[in-house]
Amino acid sequence: MNTSVIITGGGSGLGLELAKLYSKNHDVFLLGRSETKLEEAALQLKTSRGTIHTAVCDVANIEQVQSVLNLIFLSGPVHMLINNAGTGAFGPLDTLSENDVTTMIDTNVKGTIFPVMAATPYFKKQDHGTVMNIISTAGLRGKVNESVYCASKFAVRGFTESLGKEWEATNLRAIAVYMGGMDTPFWDNSTHIKDRSRLKSPSLVAETIVHEEKAGGYTVSEIFIDR
Repeated sequence: MNTSVIITGGGSGLGLELAKLYSKNHDVFLLGRSETKLEEAALQLKTSRGTIHTAVCDVANIEQVQSVLNLIFLSGPVHMLINNAGTGAFGPLDTLSENDVTTMIDTNVKGTIFPVMAATPYFKKQDHGTVMNIISTAGLRGKVNESVYCASKFAVRGFTESLGKEWEATNLRAIAVYMGGMDTPFWDNSTHIKDRSRLKSPSLVAETIVHEEKAGGYTVSEIFIDR
């Protein structure tokens, strides 16, 4: 029986590129809010060695997260949970709406914490497991017109570092990934990035992440694509 990798926000961008690589050695579960995107992603991955599964799931909804992850873990052992789902609203603080703030906190922070909460008991029971949180360099330093986005990513950074300390004496590990902007659909409805041609491709970022994760084994806790 193959072990599985769970990827949130797996319908496009970095999540899809990570799925292409991890599906060479694992079954992959793609989670996302758009059934159409998930189905399109699964079609792109149909030649993978591993089996591709999809599940519609709002990572900010703890009941949905628990229900979906319960089914996944009951189907077999899980090697890794990759928290990749994220969203951003950019501009001066006084231009952001309450909905902008709530959406970023719910998706970026709760949407990372809730899957880990659901997965942890199963990881402990199987006595191994990896959580990889895609954070970005917005979790390392403040940036102009990214105040709340950075706040959400700083929160995920603290959460990930704390998990690492909490799990020090176990076979569970937490990995924080820090990279700059990528040329993905994340920016489709934003004018925050003026020239997307200068951004890295998600395929290149995914290759670096997978290489660093596998090369570092259980000693790696941080992966820096950019600082």
